[in-house]
Amino acid sequence: MNFEWMAWTLPTALFFTGIASMLVLMTVWELVSPTVEAKGFLPMRTTRGDRLFIGLLGSAFIHLGWLAATDAALWGAFGVSLVWTALVIRFG
Repeated sequence: MNFEWMAWTLPTALFFTGIASMLVLMTVWELVSPTVEAKGFLPMRTTRGDRLFIGLLGSAFIHLGWLAATDAALWGAFGVSLVWTALVIRFG
């Protein structure tokens, strides 16, 4: 794949493609089955979209903390972020 026209690497393109795909899938899910606010472990009532946003925001902070705390590859932060986002979406 040639992403030179935007100076993107393949991982960057995959990241933004993944985010765009999640937004499209969440939109379709919302149209098919409208969400109801729920109260989980988060200190407020949230919708699926709210929980996705909180999960993604938390994942960004996990990655930043990982970069600040260690020189290890980001695969560990990625794994922790996947677990965090899954927990927030399911139980948040």
